[in-house]
Amino acid sequence: MDQLAAIRAFARVVEAGSFTRAADSLDMPKATVTKLVQSLEAHLRVRLLQRTTRRVTVTPEGAEYYEKTGRLLAELEEIDGGFGVSQSRPRGRLRIDVGSSVANLLLLPALPEFLARYPEIRVDLGVSDRHVDLVGENVDCVIRGGPLSEQAMVGRQIGAAAWVTCAAPGYLERHGVPADPGELEREHRVVSYLSARTNRVLPMEFSKGKQHVALPGTRNVGVNESNAHIAAALAGLGVIQTFRYAARAHLEAGTLAPVLEDWTRQPYPFYIVYPPNRHLHNRLRVFIDWIAERFPALLS
Repeated sequence: MDQLAAIRAFARVVEAGSFTRAADSLDMPKATVTKLVQSLEAHLRVRLLQRTTRRVTVTPEGAEYYEKTGRLLAELEEIDGGFGVSQSRPRGRLRIDVGSSVANLLLLPALPEFLARYPEIRVDLGVSDRHVDLVGENVDCVIRGGPLSEQAMVGRQIGAAAWVTCAAPGYLERHGVPADPGELEREHRVVSYLSARTNRVLPMEFSKGKQHVALPGTRNVGVNESNAHIAAALAGLGVIQTFRYAARAHLEAGTLAPVLEDWTRQPYPFYIVYPPNRHLHNRLRVFIDWIAERFPALLS
């Protein structure tokens, strides 16, 4: 038995919550992962995992073994990363998850610069507006916007995005240009952004001097993906409030027109987030430093 491989397979099953997800994240057949864990249990003469047809749970002995071997795996990776080429030239796979507009408009256009600097890093990029389970899905880090809701994660702010309220010129010709936020509720169609996690409407917010207005829940159309949100506005379905970077090309081309420009909204913070118990290996460390340096310029 390759005990180190078995320990790594066991750790991934615990983190992923299933043999199937663990096998996918390790790029192994499920049967191989199962055999490694069974060999480890036979070697230890103790049951580490309790299996049913629906789920996998960790036994008390398994939880203790996971905690102790987790420290061992982290220390081993740190030792490996401190020697030779791994220290001077970060290498290996880096799993990153980002929202669609951040991926398409910010990260992917800048990524050639990062890969030219670190050619031995291979990036696996997950793109969606849902919140991934970093530990369960074996993701190294995510770029997320808004207040950090997961206190168990480490977050480093890397920038803040400005907002714009806008609509297609054809829509404004048909319905008029709103003079204040209240008109959006009374006289206009609104395309709302829905949280991909909760499906709730994210309210439009406006500030001018001491006035603060929030428009919760009112909509004619709601979408839960950022590129589709822009597409709905381009189709003339109504007024949207979105990040200025996401609408910039359309504003410059005249296919979207800003409205209510004398009203502002607090910039939206973006963070790079990673699990606190995940060893900060060199490839993750250099990516965090690079994106923290580049992201503010990408948002402007």
